[in-house]
Amino acid sequence: MFVPKFFKVNDFEEIKEFIKANSFGTIVTTENGKPIATHIPLQLRKEGEKYYITGHVAYGNRQWRTFETCEEVLVIYQGPHAYISSSWYGHENVPTWNYQAVHIYGKANILDKEELKDDLAQLLKKYEKHRKTPILWDKLSSELLDRELKGIVGFKIKINEIQAAYKLSQNRNEEDYVNIINHLKEERNPISQQVADVMENRLLKDK
Repeated sequence: MFVPKFFKVNDFEEIKEFIKANSFGTIVTTENGKPIATHIPLQLRKEGEKYYITGHVAYGNRQWRTFETCEEVLVIYQGPHAYISSSWYGHENVPTWNYQAVHIYGKANILDKEELKDDLAQLLKKYEKHRKTPILWDKLSSELLDRELKGIVGFKIKINEIQAAYKLSQNRNEEDYVNIINHLKEERNPISQQVADVMENRLLKDK
C-alpha cells in the first residue's frame, strides 16, 4: 500500500484499536496467479509476544487451500471514508478522498479442532456478552457445534508486517481542517459524518 509520510501511522497501540473497531476484514491470497478475496470477521489475538489474526471460512471456500501455497497472506481493514471537496479549502486545489486503512502481511496456518473451538468461543463472547440473552459457546448443544465445526476451517495469520494509512487532511492548515470537519458533518451520508468525528477526535487529541 502506498502511504505518504503525512498519513503514515506507526503507533501499534492505535493500530490495534483500529483493527478491533473495524474487525470485518478482507483476506487476500493468490491461486495460480489470480487473486482471491474473502470478507469475514477477524480477531486480533496475542500468543506470548507475537500477534495473530484469526478467523474461519467455509470448508467449501477454496481459499483456505491456498494458505499452504502462499508465502504470505494480505489482510485488509478499512474504516470510514469520504469525498473531500476542494471548495472547502481557502485556496484553489483539487478534490480528494479521506480514509483509514490497515494492511497486514503474514503467514497463515490452519487451526486444529481445539484451537478452532477456542477461537469461536472468543468470537461469540466478543459479540454476545453484552446482550440480554447472549449465545455463548457453552450454551449451544454439542450436536449443533459438532455439525457446524465440520463445515468450517479455522486459521491464524502470524503478523509479519503492518502498513497503516490514515488520510485525514493532516496536510491542511488548521482553518481548512476545521472547515472540512464542519462540511462533512453537514453531509447526509452517515459515513461522511463518521469521518468528521474521527478528524475531530484527532484534532482534540493533538491539542
